[in-house]
Order: sequence, then C-alpha cells, then structure tokens
Amino acid sequence: MGKDVIIALDFPGREETLAFLDRFTGKKPFVKIGMELFYAEGPQIVREIKRRGHKIFLDLKLCDIPNTVKGGMRSLSQLDVDMTNLHAFGTIAMMEAALEGLTRPDGTRPLLIAVTQLTSTDQMRMEKELLIEKPLPEVVMHYAELARTAGLDGVVCSPLEAGEVHRRCGENFVTVTPGVRFAGGDTGDQKRVTTPEKARELGSDYIVVGRPITQAEDPVEAYERCLQGFVG
Repeated sequence: MGKDVIIALDFPGREETLAFLDRFTGKKPFVKIGMELFYAEGPQIVREIKRRGHKIFLDLKLCDIPNTVKGGMRSLSQLDVDMTNLHAFGTIAMMEAALEGLTRPDGTRPLLIAVTQLTSTDQMRMEKELLIEKPLPEVVMHYAELARTAGLDGVVCSPLEAGEVHRRCGENFVTVTPGVRFAGGDTGDQKRVTTPEKARELGSDYIVVGRPITQAEDPVEAYERCLQGFVG
C-alpha cells in the first residue's frame, strides 16, 4: 500500500477551503473533510472538491444504533469519497451494519475504517472520564481487532500504535494516523504525537495533518516538507 499525507481541511466554510486548495497549483493532495466543514456546507462541498480531482477522506465518525448507522452510511455511499469512518466502540454489530449500508448495489464502496481512541485521549482521561481501566495500547488493539472481525478495512490510531496494529491485524489492514507534528511544533490538543519521519518508521499507512500545514505561512511548502518526511 502506498503511503500518503492527508490534509485536514478544518475550515469554517467553502470560501476558505477552496482558497486554500487553489494554492496547490498543479497538485491534488489527498484531503480530509471533517465535521466543521461538512456541517457548514453539506454534501455539496464534497462533490465540489471531488470534481477538482482530490481523493477525500470523509471524517464524520458515525456512532449510533446499528440501523441508524446503516442508513447514514447508505446516504454517504452516494458521495464519491475514497474513505470514511465510524467509532469502533459502537460494537461489531454497528460496524457490520455500517459496512452493509456503505456498500452500493454494484458491490463497490469507499474504504471504511474505525476510530480506536482519539489522539487527544491519554491514559488518565480514559480512566477518569471514560472509566476504561485497561492500558490505552491494549484498548486500541482490542478495538482494532473488533474492526477487523467486522470486516472493516482499517483503523484510525496514533502512529505510536500503527506497527502493533499491523502485527495483530495484518499488513493490509490500513492505519490512518493523526497526531503528526513537525519536530518542535505546537502539539495543541493532541496527546499522542510523532513527526512525519517517525510515523513512517512506525508503520503508518496514511498520516493526517491539519494545522501544521493549513496554518503555515507557506502551506504548499509545509505539505511538501511533510510529504518528503513521510513518503521520502
């Protein structure tokens, strides 16, 4: 599987998003559309960015009863995205229902991956606020194995966990890893972070990078720097 950098388009609306993408003359980076942009602009922004030739990871993290998630995924299947996701803690039944809803009548579908634990979560918060007392890496691996059992294509996890996910779930089980920052950069609200170079070394398939690129003085240069560090 080829490695790639996914830029998180965490902008409040269409104008800012397209102005940002316009800076990438002759380039079509893989991008992530998350809740902020999708809730502001709806499916149309997905279609517009897709028409521009970008691969899209639609990051909405669905989690509800199985039938509701199945219906939601059926709706999302009509958008020509390349990858979408849900929360693994919604249970195997929910993940199986999501997979069924996402699969189109002709058998095609985007990649479906499951969020294990958010990279803003650390051991203390997981224990005190979520009442999960197992070690965080063990929880991540358990959720990854549930996703594999449900038939999903991979997981969202920290780069720190990517190698072990591959060892347990297979080399073709996709690891999409946020929590990536340049050396010496501000980690913001992220807790489990690495550099692009370290993420490559640890076995991430895709890294998701937002603010270090989108808020850079020269976003294109920051993207190229990130790409060079991760892909080589």
